[in-house]
Amino acid sequence: MPYVSIYLENSNTGTTTNEQGVFELPISKNGNNTVVFQYLGYQTLKKIIDIETFPYELNVSLQEENIELREVIISSKENPANRIIKNTIDNRKRYLNKITSYTCDFYSKGIFRIKNAPEKIFGQKIGDLGGGLDSTRSGVIYLSETVSKISFKQPNLFKEQILASKVSGNNSGFSFNQASEVDFNFYKNTVDIESKVISPISSYAFNYYNYKLIGTFYEGEHLINKIEVSPKRKTDNVFTGIIYIVEDDWALYGLNLSLNGAQMGNPVLDKLTLKHSYTYSEKEKYWPIISQLISFKFGMLGINVDGQFTTAYSNYNFNPSFKEKEFNNEILSFTENSNKKDSAFWNATRPVILTAEEINDYKIKDSIQILKKSEKYLDSIDRKNNKFKIGDVLFGYSYRNSHKNSNLNFSSILTGINFNTVQGWNSAMKVSYNKSDKEAGSSFSASTNFNYGLSDEKLRIDGSVSYLFNSISKPYLQISGGEKISQFNGNEPITPIINSISTLYFESNYAKFYDKSFAKVLLSDEFSNGIRIQSSFGYEKRSPLVNTTNYVTINDKQKVYTSNDPLNENNHGIPSFEEHTVYTFQTSASIRFGQKYISLPNRKINVYDSDYPTINLSYNQNFASSEDNYNFGEISAQVLQHFDIDNKGTFSYNVKAGTFFEADDIAFIDYKHFNGNQTHVNISSNYTDAFNLMPYYSFSTNNSYAEFHAEHNFKGYLLNKIPLINKLGFELVIGGHALLTKDKKPYSEYSFGLNNIGVGKIRFLRLDYVISNYNGVSQNGLVFGLTF
Repeated sequence: MPYVSIYLENSNTGTTTNEQGVFELPISKNGNNTVVFQYLGYQTLKKIIDIETFPYELNVSLQEENIELREVIISSKENPANRIIKNTIDNRKRYLNKITSYTCDFYSKGIFRIKNAPEKIFGQKIGDLGGGLDSTRSGVIYLSETVSKISFKQPNLFKEQILASKVSGNNSGFSFNQASEVDFNFYKNTVDIESKVISPISSYAFNYYNYKLIGTFYEGEHLINKIEVSPKRKTDNVFTGIIYIVEDDWALYGLNLSLNGAQMGNPVLDKLTLKHSYTYSEKEKYWPIISQLISFKFGMLGINVDGQFTTAYSNYNFNPSFKEKEFNNEILSFTENSNKKDSAFWNATRPVILTAEEINDYKIKDSIQILKKSEKYLDSIDRKNNKFKIGDVLFGYSYRNSHKNSNLNFSSILTGINFNTVQGWNSAMKVSYNKSDKEAGSSFSASTNFNYGLSDEKLRIDGSVSYLFNSISKPYLQISGGEKISQFNGNEPITPIINSISTLYFESNYAKFYDKSFAKVLLSDEFSNGIRIQSSFGYEKRSPLVNTTNYVTINDKQKVYTSNDPLNENNHGIPSFEEHTVYTFQTSASIRFGQKYISLPNRKINVYDSDYPTINLSYNQNFASSEDNYNFGEISAQVLQHFDIDNKGTFSYNVKAGTFFEADDIAFIDYKHFNGNQTHVNISSNYTDAFNLMPYYSFSTNNSYAEFHAEHNFKGYLLNKIPLINKLGFELVIGGHALLTKDKKPYSEYSFGLNNIGVGKIRFLRLDYVISNYNGVSQNGLVFGLTF
């Protein structure tokens, strides 16, 4: 039997059987011991053994529970299971807050298997996936283990130190089977599994679940209730399965619950199952979790994957003595050489013994790894992959030196083809070189961009070199320069592909360009955890551009191209500003309050914390311009955040404000331009950084301004309750946007949209109905979006 919890009675020593029912219990003392075997749905077995010599072999069989349905008076007013659930809900917060602090040992093993993997996806070979595939292209593609120490203190202080980490086929890799990622606490109202899934014992569980008492059985002196839970609506984000509740204690004894991807808002997922086992602590009068099994199946594009994460919690200490500064923003760290432990360590430490499949995977991949890391092998693979083919001229080419961690890339000429009215048909190609030092966490990169326009017959070249000094505070130096075509709005709200389609097929050439010759030096560093400072100094020569072509694919006789002047669409053939030069200085600070992070030996990974907003502050200064009026200063601030509101969806907001100094007659390029949208298409995943119907340059300002964006995605909270509509899997999204400037009346928008539109597992469409208001005039329109 797999995943049976096994522990010594009245101790913190325990383990779990593997998938073949094999276990190993770390006992070092001879004499009498009572070994407890616990598995949901089966009678708990206590086996008294007398150990004289080691190793000691013990084989046992478990019997199914004798589930009895006690004689109860079932009235039309109350289901007997409801009484049990109500009492458990009443005690939910007590158990959630009962343990003020603890430490424990944590073990996790994760395995992913693939079945009948395709050889290609979209024409690209996917290889042997690390050497784990057999002749049917099936096998283990990921196997890892983690041993760590967990520390916790109320209300939410958490720290994990990984003592040992092992990844099959990578003797220097780090496993991220961290405890915080599998901390699925059912005493909370919602269980955070990518989305907020409602617990069967949440304070509002009766709005979502039906309950049925299957029967009862005794665990020692404790009466255990076996209750079946099922959703009132199959499309809600809820579980289906069995929960076990201790009578009178009203605590969880175990659970076996499942849900599908549609219920989580993740159509790629087929099924996810959670199985928990708890044990009783006589001293604490508490039922802590001792094991957890997370099994899953997902698939798409011919790839079908299944697997599980097996976790074990042991050696609980519910009265630890923490140092004064035990907890900080570091939530996960790795001890020195934690990824270098040998097989002897793992054989003595892992609480869950390996299966034959896992032993074989480690053996094969570890031997392959030696070969694959050799310089001779890497060179042979590079020679094969670096062979130049005729098609590479059009589709791009890469040259790699795996041994030195460097690569040279030439981008595709075809994908770089676009159209605008200034250059006509134009093609861009990027040549880049990258080299990294994994041990030092540093990297060097250099790139050159070539852009040629057929209509204006001009080649523009720009490039940059950059160096990342380390991967902890990530100090970053970049030097860039050259000549390129730029939109007046430096955020470039109109992508080249959208502008090309809008121009060629609808004669709407919304993007407006100027020519920029520049040189720039940029330096960025994390001054302190959560505070990043970035500064740059640059020189720019700005030259006006005019339309050079009137070519269209579909000609609408009622329309003509507008000029390249963002302020006067009829200013054809006339430069929109005078050529000028200017020096620029910019400095900014990004502040993330309460930023959590993960520490690796040579790398720091910042973790977003939705409890606090991010604040961005910036100061821009133009000086020594060839036109004195073009010198000015600007300060700005931004506050943004997104967070879940229990099971009611995700709320996001983005507030920006700023003001100019001595900017009465500055160049229009330097105005504050707002991210508008006149194409009715949005391919950005961030809907709180732009307006939906605002003209691109009608509200640009050189004065004080403030803009507000907010959006709430209900994640099925409302639509899942409507019959028939709940079968579509759509998500209702509402949004609001507003702009205040000193020289114009307020502009506002509000929208109603549907997200997660699609068929089956392919769901990346979004549709919004938007209403805008300005100066008493209301307009409306549909905006089509792609949300990958």
